[in-house]
Amino acid sequence: MLCSLDETHQAAASGHCSVLLDTSVAMLAPVAGARFLDGTFGGGGHTEALLNSADAVTVVALDRDPEAAERAEVFRSQYGDQFSFHAMNFGDIAELEATDFDGILFDFGLSSFQLDHPERGFSFRSDAPVDMRMDPESGQSASEFLECATEAELIEAIRNYGEEKRWRRVVAAILEARGTGNLNRTQSLAGLICSAVEPSPRGRSKVHPATRSFQGIRIAVNDELGAIERALPAAFDRLRAGGILVAISFHSLEDRIVKRFCRRMAGRPEHANDSRTLDEREERARMLSTRAIAPSVDEIKNNPRSRSARLRAIQKL
Repeated sequence: MLCSLDETHQAAASGHCSVLLDTSVAMLAPVAGARFLDGTFGGGGHTEALLNSADAVTVVALDRDPEAAERAEVFRSQYGDQFSFHAMNFGDIAELEATDFDGILFDFGLSSFQLDHPERGFSFRSDAPVDMRMDPESGQSASEFLECATEAELIEAIRNYGEEKRWRRVVAAILEARGTGNLNRTQSLAGLICSAVEPSPRGRSKVHPATRSFQGIRIAVNDELGAIERALPAAFDRLRAGGILVAISFHSLEDRIVKRFCRRMAGRPEHANDSRTLDEREERARMLSTRAIAPSVDEIKNNPRSRSARLRAIQKL
């Protein structure tokens, strides 16, 4: 999702811009009267591009972040009936009544609004409460998760979701820090993790030592991977025949889910250990690109946060 249009359409001044914007819109191939679903509204960059792409295009947008709902009001006033917004998690698309979309877009991960607002607790660059919730009005905050999660849940977050090689040290440090207050603030948590993982066995890395653990904790708190696994098949069912599904991922765990889903829908082996026969596979879509599409060199130069983005797309048969 990094990074998005800001709420008052001052993208140039704020530095917000949507990743793989031109590529994703080209993949969706808008025509007059087309109907799209933006499953990750964020700052509305992709939605705005679609609404302006052809005459009478309509967009249904989803986002669970209350601040995104506020930004959506600008679109309602500007585009009227062409735009509608639902305050919901994209993982709950199965509950959405709307269907028969010409195209559906997902832009997973954090938006720049969430990352750049220190009070949301997603980043350790500034000191703030360890919250990390996509929807800060519901669910368990990250600090509560760290204080109450079982050891197995912490291992899943740090080792599996964060892909932290020194996960044992980090999990042990978190368990030992419970009740001390060090799990409540971003900088004290980052410091605790740094002490646990350093020194690096291969020398100092360009990646901050707390980055992977923060990612894993955030994914666990928001059930991000579970939401993707639920959203993709539900979204595919809401495409009309010939409709296109586009998904942009920002790390390998997201992309793996998307890749396997796309291959499954295209009747291809999902992974190296997929031993199903041709008769056991069903071809319901065609892949619009056999490989993930990455940002151009120019886009990465203009928006360094886009460097890890990968786009995959399929067309429903």
